[in-house]
Amino acid sequence: MAKPDQSLILVLGDQLSSTLPSLRAGDRSRDVVLMAEVMAEASYVRHHKKKIVFCFSAMRHFAERLRAEGWQVDHVRLTDTGNSQSLAGEVERARARHGISRVVMTEPGEWRLRQELAHLHMLEDTRFICSHAAFRSWAANRRELRMEFFYRDMRRQTKLLMDGDKPVGGRWNFDAENRAPPRKGVAFPVPPRFEPDAITQECIALVEKVAPDNFGDATSFWFPVTADQAEELLQHFLSQALPRFGETQDAMLANEKFLNHSLLSIALNAGLLDPLSVCRRAETEYRQGRAPIEAVEGFIRQIIGWREYVRGVYWLTAPGYAERNELGAGRPLPAFYWTGRTDMNCLARTVAQTRQEAYAHHIQRLMVTGNFALLAGIDPKQVHEWYLAVYADAYEWVELPNTLGMALHADGGMLASKPYAASGNYINRMSDYCGGCRYDVKKRVGENACPFNALYWDFIDRHAQRFSRNPRMANICRGLDRFGAEERQAIRDQARQFLDGLEPWTATPAGEVKGARA
Repeated sequence: MAKPDQSLILVLGDQLSSTLPSLRAGDRSRDVVLMAEVMAEASYVRHHKKKIVFCFSAMRHFAERLRAEGWQVDHVRLTDTGNSQSLAGEVERARARHGISRVVMTEPGEWRLRQELAHLHMLEDTRFICSHAAFRSWAANRRELRMEFFYRDMRRQTKLLMDGDKPVGGRWNFDAENRAPPRKGVAFPVPPRFEPDAITQECIALVEKVAPDNFGDATSFWFPVTADQAEELLQHFLSQALPRFGETQDAMLANEKFLNHSLLSIALNAGLLDPLSVCRRAETEYRQGRAPIEAVEGFIRQIIGWREYVRGVYWLTAPGYAERNELGAGRPLPAFYWTGRTDMNCLARTVAQTRQEAYAHHIQRLMVTGNFALLAGIDPKQVHEWYLAVYADAYEWVELPNTLGMALHADGGMLASKPYAASGNYINRMSDYCGGCRYDVKKRVGENACPFNALYWDFIDRHAQRFSRNPRMANICRGLDRFGAEERQAIRDQARQFLDGLEPWTATPAGEVKGARA
């Protein structure tokens, strides 16, 4: 029989924080915490195996932690008899089991779950710095929603890297110092890898059973699945990688998967780390003279600037943002995004790494896989589903604006002032991929010419009327004038021939995996 004022507290798989508002408002001597592994969440896109393992293992570890802290936890496992395989269904079953009518939760991060669970009592997620209301207020009456100006407001609000009312170092942004190409002979720290314990091993076996054909490999799992492990990864980054994070953050090396990147996004986005605390600890490294301003500022900007900003854009524009396709892109996603079988070394390397690790850093995502999809005119919805599926840190609130706005310019410039389009020259400058490629990065047309070159100029040509009105693109559009009519046609023909030869992905529909019940 339910106790007076007893609540059922629903905790989602990306809400693994002791500071979760619904837990802080609850009473562990009275309330029941519900956690549920359901196939609806494991299969709404064809998630990477490691992503599903991470979510289930981190949830199971968090349930153990809550029990140790005195909470009564009702944890429904994927293969439990009677599992309805939906969150709404498990809420109703738990209500009946415990005789509790009132269900409380912290708001979901994704629009679809907000709609599915709208009948529950929701608390705003205060783990983020900028509230929905604050972002709406900031965005009101602005013609352009530029992250740089939002970021400055976040700096003022949090006091991070501020000397009074002025930014440390006299500048808000040190990005110009963070664009160095890779240098030979530079050694990179090896991040800690967390050996799967019995809980994680059980989750690996489960995923191999229920989703054997999903993308990726689950057996080489190493992600942090507890707050303590996430703390160890954070400490490694602060002491070993942060000092040189800035200078290498845009570099790409075939034999270095992680360089000086933090690898913290998976823990941050699941709630195992607090973003503001992480930023304050990074600031301390600068204040104590252990890391330079350009590295620390660049890292903090990714969290209180970009991460908070894309969440604000997501909720400001949901649900219509997912339908945006301002450039009229409609080509199907090429098969190599899943198989990795392509002679373009940069794409083959990035997809292979993604398949193995469920991770690639932001330049690999933006300027390799994203850049190709932009230039080739790939259907934004298909690209969006791919990014959401293959990366372990991907949740729609952070992935969708990054994909449609930043990578594909499908929102027409609402999020980014220019399309992030580049020829093979950019990839050659920022990586060592081109040296091992059969294509010649210096050739635009002809046999073995780098596909990125013809695709780039064909993309500019196709959209020249639109982009010539953009102050950041006008000079590039005028660059078309240096090509004669015959060469422009040769570029178009080269691009068309390459694109027409791509094999589209025609496998089972996204999200189709085997049943969950044992």
